[in-house]
Amino acid sequence: MEKYFKIVVDAYYGYFNYLVNEIMYPSWTNYFWWLVGLSLAVWLLELVFPWRKSQPALRKDFWLDGFYMFFNFFLFSLIAYNAISNVAVEAFNDFLGLFGITNLVAIEVSSWPRWAQFALLFVVADFIQWNVHRLLHRVPALWEFHKVHHSVEQMGFAAHLRFHWMETILYKSAQYIPLAMIGFGLTDFFLVHIFATAIGHLNHANLRITYGPLKYLLNNPIMHIWHHAKTLPKGSYGVNYGLTLSIWDYLFGTAYIPHEGRDIPLGFDGVEKFPKTFWEQVTYPLRKKST
Repeated sequence: MEKYFKIVVDAYYGYFNYLVNEIMYPSWTNYFWWLVGLSLAVWLLELVFPWRKSQPALRKDFWLDGFYMFFNFFLFSLIAYNAISNVAVEAFNDFLGLFGITNLVAIEVSSWPRWAQFALLFVVADFIQWNVHRLLHRVPALWEFHKVHHSVEQMGFAAHLRFHWMETILYKSAQYIPLAMIGFGLTDFFLVHIFATAIGHLNHANLRITYGPLKYLLNNPIMHIWHHAKTLPKGSYGVNYGLTLSIWDYLFGTAYIPHEGRDIPLGFDGVEKFPKTFWEQVTYPLRKKST
């Protein structure tokens, strides 16, 4: 237990120092300022080239989504996630050690060209996320957490990171073993994360973008607006589950774009009664479960 307690203490101390350095010392490998820069860039595009021209620049829940963006990217890790995940990883490795397993790496990619390493990491991570996203819609208990993201009624870039903190745990847990079995470097994870953040911001932005023929590969605002549609095809749990890539939806028959959908109502049945504040939203699934 002493070892795990030390991991928790080190996690809090280390992440606090990391966050201070992120904010105080901008650099090209700095998540904080990349997030700020990407957000400002996409917001500027929204202001100059708005798809829904009647939507205000400070749309409904703009500031709430902005808080979610920084909470889910940074504050949640400071409050709990970094310590919990570090303990979980150590406990999992200790468990494997009982069976004589000391190294999860099954595919050694360090000798591969960098572009090939990046492509494999990107595709594997995105496919896992696509499957987790489907489960968030199909499993009733998980849907109660995912409702937070679908409570967006006016789409904008910051809606990308309005989601319940439980989703971070679900996505990262599902990705841990498959990605741990492939030997990637931190630089590769950084590049994938920044690219996915940029695409995610654009998917939720008030922009008319399709990427032309690349729409069958990359998710885009016209495709993703239908994922947030209040009215779904009959018998469907959801459509267009892709986070960065759209190809999984086309391959597995969940792609749905009947028309551009610029002004379709967003949300879900009963979204008007859904909690409106951050605290009420993040406690909603737990409160609902207890009632």
